[in-house]
Amino acid sequence: MSNTETFSNWENLVKKQLKTEDIYTILKKENLEGIDIKPFYNSVEKPMVSLPKIEESTHLVATYHESLEDDVFAFLLNENVENLVGKTVFINNKDLAEHISPQDEDQYFSLIDVFDEKNAEINDQLVKELLAKDFKRNICVDISLHQNAGAAIYQQLGIALAKTKELIEVYGAEIINKLIFRIAIGGNYFFEMAKVRAFKLVFNQLSKEYDLDEIPYIFAETSLRNKAISDSENNLIRSTLELASAMIGGADAVYSTNYLVEKSTDNSEEISFKQQIVLAYESIINVFEDASNGSYYIEAITNQIADKSWEFFVEIEERGGYLELLKQGVIQKNIYDHAVEEQKWVEEGKIKLIGVNLYPKLELKKSIEELYNQNELKPVRWAEMFE
Repeated sequence: MSNTETFSNWENLVKKQLKTEDIYTILKKENLEGIDIKPFYNSVEKPMVSLPKIEESTHLVATYHESLEDDVFAFLLNENVENLVGKTVFINNKDLAEHISPQDEDQYFSLIDVFDEKNAEINDQLVKELLAKDFKRNICVDISLHQNAGAAIYQQLGIALAKTKELIEVYGAEIINKLIFRIAIGGNYFFEMAKVRAFKLVFNQLSKEYDLDEIPYIFAETSLRNKAISDSENNLIRSTLELASAMIGGADAVYSTNYLVEKSTDNSEEISFKQQIVLAYESIINVFEDASNGSYYIEAITNQIADKSWEFFVEIEERGGYLELLKQGVIQKNIYDHAVEEQKWVEEGKIKLIGVNLYPKLELKKSIEELYNQNELKPVRWAEMFE
């Protein structure tokens, strides 16, 4: 049976079940990303080669705790730890980075954002201090802030490229393979897989502008945006799916932010890390180079996200670059507009949060105007409206 016959049979079956000829109006699924989603895929327009990642197996990163030292191979450090040998370490504290001198058997990465978003400038002294360190990746480009502030996926990736361009203009193209990208993974399972994949495409495209052929090092952490203070078990399920998206999409390192919002405990930190362990060692999804390659749906949205991200990046560049548009408040306003639209969908129930706006235990307590400021980039959780 040909693809055309299969498609026709499927179409006729759906028309019969929905008792209408106009099935596409009913099956059309809206999204705020401007991505065209079809109810049925039987081919892909631009098939892709397998998209590689830098690390062979995804690093499973835990917040440092001495009880984990024997079992965990990659830590996120907020403060100095003596005699931590033979580990992969992600430095999350500017003051700590100044005192770190890696040994030969250590792998150190900086997760310190060198962009001062409030003053719209690069911290030049910090960049130079970090570049002088013998780290595997010295300079972090952080777009987790933007996701948690409510940026669309294409905005996040376009901004990542624009921040990269700002660094290249000051420090030269050789900085490209010293970068690590910190991204936050939201709850839209397939879109977030496509986000990781699309970023590899557009970053590689940018590197080719400088006669390089690089892919990005991606550190993916679970989002705060869709987490709620109540029903923390739901947060745990959400972040597990987000970790899966990141691993399947091909992130080089994953980190689970604590599922207990605003009240982390030793036990919750351990459980947050064990989410990754179960996914990696029972589902074995951390070792594939590009597990979703060949999925018609994911390929289609990957291509669309890549195209929209590149367009947004070009628009930023044509208008003066990321820092200039930050100074003008344009970036903040773009993200604000999308974040507010997203929050309206939460308020209306179009975006569903179990226990918050679906089967709710909570009532509406804060307005959109109280939560957001068009002149400021700040993380806002959807559930804050109800808390």
